[in-house]
Amino acid sequence: MKLFKVWALILLIAVLTVGCANTEKSGSETKETKETKETNNYEGLTVKLGVQGSGGLWGKAREEKWFEDEFGKLGVKVEWAEFQSGPPMTEAIASNHLDFAGLGNMPIIAAQAADIPFKVISQLLEGKNNVAIITPTSSALKTIEDLKGKKIAVAKGSNAYNFLYRGLAEAGIKDSDVEIIQLQPDEAQPAFESGGVDAWATWDPYITLNTLTGKAKVLTDGEQLGVLSPSFQIVRKEFAEKYPELVTLYLKVFEKTRLWEEQNLDEALNRYATERKVPVEVIKGTQVRSKIINIPVSDEIIAEQQKTADFQYEIGNIRKKINVSEVFDNQYVKEALK
Repeated sequence: MKLFKVWALILLIAVLTVGCANTEKSGSETKETKETKETNNYEGLTVKLGVQGSGGLWGKAREEKWFEDEFGKLGVKVEWAEFQSGPPMTEAIASNHLDFAGLGNMPIIAAQAADIPFKVISQLLEGKNNVAIITPTSSALKTIEDLKGKKIAVAKGSNAYNFLYRGLAEAGIKDSDVEIIQLQPDEAQPAFESGGVDAWATWDPYITLNTLTGKAKVLTDGEQLGVLSPSFQIVRKEFAEKYPELVTLYLKVFEKTRLWEEQNLDEALNRYATERKVPVEVIKGTQVRSKIINIPVSDEIIAEQQKTADFQYEIGNIRKKINVSEVFDNQYVKEALK
């Protein structure tokens, strides 16, 4: 019996030793595999980054080549593509012409309903004040109810599009009671200034650029209506599955860019003002309404996104019910922020 116990003890030690060795080997292989991925598996790879407009925070990153430098260490090239709004970005993702994008809540819902494969990887804007309905300063309109019978400009499929329809519904106004004119920002701005429309449902920086230059006033925004319009960063699903470490890297570089702005705010504000040829006070206003963040998406925000999706289905703007939680994936931003 004693001899049996001795052999049993020797066997147990041997098993544990092999197990530890295998664990160490596995860890070594994991590290080696990771190093191989980071140095050898990206030949010919180009990461395509989408931005709305030029300049701003992204303009600084592009000028400093922060993304090019970090991805370049792995032999990965970076290409930039500019868009006016979110829907064209999701179309580009659907056709594999874009890998990353920052956009509002409604384009994401429309994309999911259209079975475009992507993942939401971080929250970009809080969503309380970054979307609003504005009217000319001289307008007699005072409440959302006053929009009945009026012409309203909005970019179809944008977060402002959802905000407008939810706002009208809560005010008891049917979309047939107003004339909705679908215009992208570069078309809506001259129409708004010339009186071609009575109101414009839009997002920042257009809200602040028009209000602080005396061209407009805010009729209502998300905080007043209780309708959030958060923005998010997304990645093409196939890209994320194939290169998860590059998704984390993207968010790390973005966080570096965001921290530059936070730590050099005066320089950033003056830079943005010069780019847009507006007073720095205007840019300060956009920072209040649309402060950039880079955080995991909370359950509360996902629940609000579900409300928006359900509403859009009810009014027929999307063709099927969706479970929005299926596209949210916080693992990358959590890793990036460690």
